[in-house]
Amino acid sequence: MVSIRRYLHQHPEVSFQETKTAAYIANFYRQLGIETRTGVGGNGVVARISGSRPGRTVALRADFDALPIQDEKDVPYKSTVPGVMHACGHDGHTSALLMLANAVHALKDDLEGEYVFIHQHAEEYAPGGAKPMIEDGCLEGVDAIFGTHLWATVPTGTIQYRFGPIMAAADRFEIKIQGRGGHGAQPHKTKDAIVAASQLVLELQQIVSRRISPIEPAVVTVASFVAENAFNIIADRANLIGTVRTFNDDVRDFIESEIEKVVKGICLSSDCSYEYTYTRGYPAVVPHDEQTKHVVESAGMVAEVTSIEEMEPDMGGEDFAYYLQNVKGTFFFTGAKAAGVEVIYPHHHPKFDFDEKAMLIAAKTLGTAAITYQVDSKVSTGT
Repeated sequence: MVSIRRYLHQHPEVSFQETKTAAYIANFYRQLGIETRTGVGGNGVVARISGSRPGRTVALRADFDALPIQDEKDVPYKSTVPGVMHACGHDGHTSALLMLANAVHALKDDLEGEYVFIHQHAEEYAPGGAKPMIEDGCLEGVDAIFGTHLWATVPTGTIQYRFGPIMAAADRFEIKIQGRGGHGAQPHKTKDAIVAASQLVLELQQIVSRRISPIEPAVVTVASFVAENAFNIIADRANLIGTVRTFNDDVRDFIESEIEKVVKGICLSSDCSYEYTYTRGYPAVVPHDEQTKHVVESAGMVAEVTSIEEMEPDMGGEDFAYYLQNVKGTFFFTGAKAAGVEVIYPHHHPKFDFDEKAMLIAAKTLGTAAITYQVDSKVSTGT
C-alpha cells in the first residue's frame, strides 16, 4: 500500500489530465483478472468483484487527481512533476482502495454480494468527475456507497462521522465593476472602480452577519481583488472573485440573489456598471443516517481505530455529494496526523503529507463496512 502511494505521489496528474494514473489503476485490476471499465465519465475507472453468493451491491470510492502545487517536501517520494503534487491525500485514497480490492478479490469465494470499486478523476476541480461517472453508469445496480477522506490534521486512529451535512456546497462568484478611469490628481472627473469595489467587499460581509440566521452556517469570501494600474491612475475596472459555502439550499439561493442586490446598489450609487456571474459548484455532502450508523459500528470492529467521534460540519466541498444524491451511503474522515510530528501542514499546502498508517485504517473501515453491510441486509429482511 505504501509502495503504491509513493509511486502515485511521485507521478501526479492534475484534474481531467489523469490518463497515466487511470492506466496504472486499470492495469492493477487487470493483472488480478478483475472486470474493469476505463474511460468512465472521462478518466474514471470502475472495477467489480462478485462474491460466490447473491447479496447487496456495495460501492467504495476513491479519487485520484492531484493539484497544481509545487511539492516542497524533502522526502524520497517527492513529486517528480514540476508544479504538480498530491497535496490532499488522493494518492492515499487510491492506494487504500486498490489494496482493499486485492483483499476482497482474494476472499471472493467466501463473500456474498457485489463490490464496486470506483476510482474517480477530477475531484479537485468543478464540475468534477463524480457527476459524469454517475451519468456513465458507475452506480448501476448499487445499493449503497461508502467513501472516506484521509485527514492530516486529525490524529491517526480517529474516525470522524456526522449525522446531517458533513461538507458544504461550494460555489464561485465573479464580479466585474466598470467605472471611468482618469488621472489620480483629478478624481472628480472619474468613477473610481476601486472605491466601489472596496465598498462592495465590506458590504458583502454583512450578508452572512446581518441577513442570514446565526444558526445557519454560511461563508461569503472575496478571495481575489484585481485593479492593477500605475500609481497615478484611477482604475476604470476592478475584478472580484470569491466563494460561497452553505449547507441549506434556501440559504444558498438567498445568498446568490443577495450578492447581486448588493452589487447593483453600490454600482448605482457609484455610477458604475457591473457584470455578475454566480457558478454553482458541488452541492452539500449529506450522508444518510442508516449508512452512517453502520460505518460507526464497522469502525468499532477495526483494531487500529482508537477513537470514533461525531465532528462539526466542514466548509470544504466534495463531489461525493452527487453519489449520495443518487444512492444511500455515507462519507467519513480518517485521521492521518502522525504522532510526534512538530509541524502539521494543512491540505493543499506545498509541504503537505500524512501518516501512511492511516491508509490501512481507511481500507479496513471501508472493507468492514462493505462486507458487514451484507449481514445487515439479512437482519433487516429477517433472513
